[in-house]
Amino acid sequence: MATGNILIVGGGLAGATAARTLRAEGHAGPVILLAEEPHHPYLRPPLSKEYLLGKADDDALPVLPDGWYAENGVELRLGVTVTGIDPAARTVVLGDGRTLGYGSLLLATGARPRRLPLPGSGLAGVGTFRTVDDSLRLRAGLAGGGRNVVMIGSGWIGMELAAAASAYGNSVTLLGLEDVPLAAAIGPELGGFFRSLHEANGVRFRLPASAAGITGRSGRATGVVTDAGEVLPADLVIIAVGVVPEVSLAEAAGITVHNGILTDPSLRTSAPGIFAAGDVANALHPFTGEHHRSEHWSNALNGGKVAARAMLGLDAELDTVPYFYTDQFDVSMEYSGFPTLTAGPPTIRGSLEEKEFFAFWQREGRVVAGMSVNWPRSAKPQKTIRQLISAKMPVSPGALADPDVPLDRLLPEA
Repeated sequence: MATGNILIVGGGLAGATAARTLRAEGHAGPVILLAEEPHHPYLRPPLSKEYLLGKADDDALPVLPDGWYAENGVELRLGVTVTGIDPAARTVVLGDGRTLGYGSLLLATGARPRRLPLPGSGLAGVGTFRTVDDSLRLRAGLAGGGRNVVMIGSGWIGMELAAAASAYGNSVTLLGLEDVPLAAAIGPELGGFFRSLHEANGVRFRLPASAAGITGRSGRATGVVTDAGEVLPADLVIIAVGVVPEVSLAEAAGITVHNGILTDPSLRTSAPGIFAAGDVANALHPFTGEHHRSEHWSNALNGGKVAARAMLGLDAELDTVPYFYTDQFDVSMEYSGFPTLTAGPPTIRGSLEEKEFFAFWQREGRVVAGMSVNWPRSAKPQKTIRQLISAKMPVSPGALADPDVPLDRLLPEA
């Protein structure tokens, strides 16, 4: 059972969810949440989707109502930087030099955008994307339309931002290192589906291609030079080439780090009393017996709950099947499963041409991942897919592909 202060370093979904869970589980001791940003903890998925498009306002972002923290005795400190951890003394050092003691510590420090050492990357109009301030700044640049936008990066965030930029009436060109966008995540067939969707909405691709530099005039970006020597006109350049887990505090404190902070299934790190959750945690997953680091909101949500319960001495493991979603133009996609276990082409149920289908990946006959495209979320197809994955039962590819076989009929009998 946790004693003394519980400190939470990180003001995102994982940190706020942990604070809420601590109180819901009856913990009455001090809880202090240290957030580096000046904003109350907020959700990130809307930033590149409905919030960026102006379809959702500020009310769609908070993890918890602003007043919740004071009402529940959680001390929320905004704009606070943590510069060091002393695991032996159970203290952290703040940016102003003060120290805080803890009985248990949760590191929910998230990730930072990966940057590229490009000539011209410091010009006005060039930026990365991660925070609510980034989303507001980009919305202001896109909303008027009629601008040349170059997106560097063909992953999920790059594709979502390209869709938003195009929807505002801008001219968009996307660079990526892959032959097909998203191919590393979902394979060339489905990556091609998303490429065709974007091209039908006016987005141009340069694949495979990378940026060699950014040109400018009077301190502002004017173009992007590709590795092939082509100069693409650019009023705005967005670098979206992934994120890096923010492990500097843990690493300096001697906590074991490998592609994030290594944890057991209960999110305990190698240091007594210190836990990690969210984007920064590389947790051992009971389902696979392997470590997995996920950068999606469901991992942060569930990880915050598990870490809080584990800090209180309760039985808790992060054993949920990973989940995320994306919205691009008229396509809404949900995905559950373990991308690291997928190999080879998926089994398709439905029609890519009609933009309504399922895709299933199997390993040794068992479903390890499943995608639903433009399927009503109210029907909860992802719940059934997660149950199929958790069942670990062989499923016939023919049954997966057959639209006349209801998915729930493929589940083992209770």
